[in-house]
Amino acid sequence: MFLGIDIGTSGVKAVALDETGAVVGQGTAALSVQRPQPQWSEQDPEAWWRATTAAVQAIDPAVRRAVRGVGIAGQMHGATLLGEDDRPLRPAILWNDGRSDVECEELEAAVPDLRRITGNIAMPGFTAPKLVWVRKNEPETFAKVRTVLLPKDYVRLRMTGDKASDLSDSAGTLWVDVARRKWSDEILAATGLSEAAMPSLHEGSEVTGTLRAEVAELWGTPQVPVVAGGGDNAAGAVGVGVVGDGDALLSLGTSGVIFVATDEFRPNPARAVHAFCHCLPDMWHQMSVHLSAASCIDWVARLTGAAGAADLFARAEESGPGSGSEIFLPYLSGERTPHNDARVRGAFLGLDNDTDPGRLAQAVLEGVAFALSDGLDALRDAGTDVQQLSVIGGGARSGYWGRIIAAAFQVPLVYLKGGEVGPALGAARLAQLAVDGGSLTEVCAPPAVSHRIEPEADLVERLAPRKAAFRDAYPRITPRKGF
Repeated sequence: MFLGIDIGTSGVKAVALDETGAVVGQGTAALSVQRPQPQWSEQDPEAWWRATTAAVQAIDPAVRRAVRGVGIAGQMHGATLLGEDDRPLRPAILWNDGRSDVECEELEAAVPDLRRITGNIAMPGFTAPKLVWVRKNEPETFAKVRTVLLPKDYVRLRMTGDKASDLSDSAGTLWVDVARRKWSDEILAATGLSEAAMPSLHEGSEVTGTLRAEVAELWGTPQVPVVAGGGDNAAGAVGVGVVGDGDALLSLGTSGVIFVATDEFRPNPARAVHAFCHCLPDMWHQMSVHLSAASCIDWVARLTGAAGAADLFARAEESGPGSGSEIFLPYLSGERTPHNDARVRGAFLGLDNDTDPGRLAQAVLEGVAFALSDGLDALRDAGTDVQQLSVIGGGARSGYWGRIIAAAFQVPLVYLKGGEVGPALGAARLAQLAVDGGSLTEVCAPPAVSHRIEPEADLVERLAPRKAAFRDAYPRITPRKGF
């Protein structure tokens, strides 16, 4: 068996695969996010460790005893600051935290070549600007920093005692020379740090350590190798076979991501497209990122009193596409691609006396689809030709939402059996590659296709004016325009 662990934002998922690649066990444990001030988003690193142990222990003991390797995936960009004793100095600052927008400008001014080196615009979600913020606003904490780790790599430290990371996750810090696949001394220095504070860098299927004896006993597993793993999106791509040039996926998790694998470094920072290392050797990827996707579903379900996401989808489908005048701008945590606007916030427009929970739900499904479509257009502007998208993440469970997204994108969506397992599946596959070897195309073959959703011509036509109204609304609500 091979164990994959995904340190997500809303929870930790553990998945066990057998040697054929079949999922033979799963466990989950919830996490919460703390928002002590506007634009802030934080988590307690110890909560990741507790949730990881709970998720692993939820798998059948017989399966755990047969584990031969472990891979880790996780939410990207989170700043976990450790002191001399390797204990967290403060809560981790997460990927959807927007406090460091001023520091992004300062960092780009300090390193004029930053976009060339990293392939990306400095955004508040990335790790480096967070450290500039800490240095300015919490100088006593910054002075104690000895190590900075990403969320999954803090869990690795607890698992093995090793300070290590993979290139796909680390590329999202803004401290990596992405084309050369190494730390950038120049950008580290601009944030008051050096490579001494960074973990060692590895390709995703390289072994970084071995489970500590006490952890193996706690989890009921042997002391097995632990591999570098990947950032959540790169690991999710490996899980569904997005490993060759031009392969693409749509991840519908807390955030929404369009991910395209590339065999060379192809940055396009002008449209806020991310260009990172893949978690596979000699591979990179492009990504458009929308910060609030499935999280919008949970949010509006709470607002309307719906009994969870399934109830919300049912209410939306009962109302039907384009059923009302409501437009939803899903910028609950700001936005990345293509606007790079940390200050913008979500909005409902066009409410009237007939607005009801079903029409609000429908507007939310459409609004997220339109925002993701803006990101797809940014990828197209970068010269990327997307013929179809494999769908992963919790949002993949809704075929109705898939119809809306396919119409907004005008691209077919491919649903894979087990695709909702997501990054944990890819992490387990990376462990299998490390332990057993084998060809990438065999170990990381796409799962069997469950079904396809083609764009429906009448739905494309019905949504077109609403998509235009959505795009017209953004300039009217952004604080940069004085709203």
